[in-house]
Amino acid sequence: MISINQLVVSYQIDKPVLDGLRLKMEENKIHGIVGLNGSGKTTLLNTIFGLKRPISGIVLFQGKKASKKDISYLVTENYFYSNITGREYLQLFKNKAFITAKWNELFLLPLDDLINSYSNGMKKKLALMGTLKLNKPIIILDEPFNGLDIESARILRMILLKLKEQGKTIIITSHIIETLTNLCDAIHFLENGKIKFSKPKSEFEAFEKEIFKAIEDKNLTLVEELTKQQ
Repeated sequence: MISINQLVVSYQIDKPVLDGLRLKMEENKIHGIVGLNGSGKTTLLNTIFGLKRPISGIVLFQGKKASKKDISYLVTENYFYSNITGREYLQLFKNKAFITAKWNELFLLPLDDLINSYSNGMKKKLALMGTLKLNKPIIILDEPFNGLDIESARILRMILLKLKEQGKTIIITSHIIETLTNLCDAIHFLENGKIKFSKPKSEFEAFEKEIFKAIEDKNLTLVEELTKQQ
């Protein structure tokens, strides 16, 4: 179990981004974190991984404080050193059981070319390979489908489902809610610094309708006003 208790995280003292957040996530499941822009999704992921120190609260994994030793993390925008190849980048991640050539049969990257020459989609696939190579029990993926073509996105979905079968716990964000409802076992909605609610797979359809209706109700009057002016 991943347990997050009374987490408070802030970049300004009087404006917490996460405000007493509580969340429990079962192991061996795929968990989606959703919320509007600015709701704190990336801050939550950074805090779970340990990149951001909370003012108070704690993240526990199997009853102990979560550690980077337990977690691999794909950030939204990946950093790559200049003038290195894809193969050299992957060599930074240590795992003798990881067969780069076999994995690259899925991703089809020019590993001996400089990363500077890669497209955004190629860079995303390279970063994914590095994250998967770490082989940690918890995998955090912040917007992993951004920049991927249809085939690569489907392959990633297949990989994540297989990793779940092997006992991995996966935490994932996406701006495309259908991506999460087709993949996750549970979805947790982040709003105003707290998890407003969590929904199991059996309630995804109702959850999706509820979210879209709230967005439409909030913006309908202004949309109608502006489109009449066209």
